[in-house]
Amino acid sequence: MTIKTNLLAGAALLALAAPAAAERELTIGTQDNEVSNLYAGIQAMGETLEEVSGGELTLNIFPSSTLGDFRSMVAQVQAGELDMVTTGYPDMSYVIPELNLIGAPYVARDFAHLEQIVDGEWGQQMAAEFEDQGIRMLDLWYYGTRQTTSNRPINEMADMEGLRMRTPNVPFLIAYAENVGATPAPVAFAEVYLALQTNQVDAQENPLPTIEAMRFYEVQDYVAITNHFIASIAMMISNDLWQSLSEEEQGWIMEAVEAGAEVNDTRTVAAEEELLATFDERGLTITRPDLEPFRAAMQPYYDTLEAEYGEGAIDRVRGE
Repeated sequence: MTIKTNLLAGAALLALAAPAAAERELTIGTQDNEVSNLYAGIQAMGETLEEVSGGELTLNIFPSSTLGDFRSMVAQVQAGELDMVTTGYPDMSYVIPELNLIGAPYVARDFAHLEQIVDGEWGQQMAAEFEDQGIRMLDLWYYGTRQTTSNRPINEMADMEGLRMRTPNVPFLIAYAENVGATPAPVAFAEVYLALQTNQVDAQENPLPTIEAMRFYEVQDYVAITNHFIASIAMMISNDLWQSLSEEEQGWIMEAVEAGAEVNDTRTVAAEEELLATFDERGLTITRPDLEPFRAAMQPYYDTLEAEYGEGAIDRVRGE
């Protein structure tokens, strides 16, 4: 056997003996179920991650609050028991109170504006606050825009006067109802359909896909495009884990997150457009009131927030 043959044989044996690249399974928890647009996006994220990493990184998804509500899952990420979590962006105000500012109705005009805010100076300050809490925010995904349904037409803000409007027990959504002239009536989510059916409340507000999923269109005749809140999902990872990853691994994760966002955002936008047509076909009346009076009506609430977070806080968030 020649020296060259010996060297080639030795190299082959070494290659066989060398360990394969270490594989790592990342875990992610979400409150959304398997039929949601968000879950479809996370699935696409997992598929892309496995593909771009050559199988070195994979994703194990825990949907439907399997691991607890979002606060429980955030705590698990902070403790190193869970790698990634999705939460509503302003929902993290219990950890970072200043996020209440982005929750205020009409602060963000649309999702593109919200992305601009999160990428801007104020948003980067919030990102640093997240990291101080042991969490790194990777991306923002679109979750839908909240609209108002009612048992009478809303052609202008004056038509809101006296409506008993179901809201979640969330300060900024209660403020929306109060400031536009309605009477807020916090009702448990599971009880909203019955409350509308029995006229316990006259109106409610939710993203269009939620109105469809919960069949609120069966007990409401009107949909007003009020666009009062842009809902979004923060895609977050343990900051300790992120710092432990190589630049290449971080790149794989970001590529996967962007692929997942594309699936989620595209599906959500398409669903909203299709649902307007579907509701119209079902006989619901869709109105598009002038929103300038709605926006102006929120000023007293903005004043309350600025008393807590400083004069001009709303403009700072908006980047104005």
